[in-house]
Amino acid sequence: MDDRESQWAAWMRAADDGDEAAYRRLLEALAPAVRAVVLRALGRAGGGTADAEAVGIAQLVRSDDPRATWDRSAPIGPWINAIARYKTVDALRRRGRRAEQPIDAVAEALPAAPAADGLARRDAERALAVLEGRTHQVVRAISLDGAGIGETARRLGISEGAVRVALHRGLKALARRFAGGGE
Repeated sequence: MDDRESQWAAWMRAADDGDEAAYRRLLEALAPAVRAVVLRALGRAGGGTADAEAVGIAQLVRSDDPRATWDRSAPIGPWINAIARYKTVDALRRRGRRAEQPIDAVAEALPAAPAADGLARRDAERALAVLEGRTHQVVRAISLDGAGIGETARRLGISEGAVRVALHRGLKALARRFAGGGE
């Protein structure tokens, strides 16, 4: 057990013996560690950083007295991590399973479907003709050629971030241009 966990365990034992000030110090010290566990778990589940505070130390404090479940002879770190993970799972269940990801985060995993026939591809090429330069190249590579963000960046000699920006701007320009159904 490292020094940090030794201190946590000392405060927890004091709290078990009725020292509420020790319990407050423990909770203050645990906040960053619990927040890190919660952020990792939420990240894997598609949650955001805004969810972390709702799940983190506030949930630990509000739960049925967690001190009752701690074995004084066991290390405190794994016990704290387990509580944080369980509270995260509970919070995710309560909010429902909805992953909120910006499209840029999943663009690499969403290759364009191949055009059904030459006519559809010609229509798409015509639509893309309103875009210019790098934006045209990026949207064409991703939307028509089915290239991913990384591949497009390498092919054009630009960063992946620049590809995402050009793709976003290009698609936004196309949406504005064709939103009314006409040219």
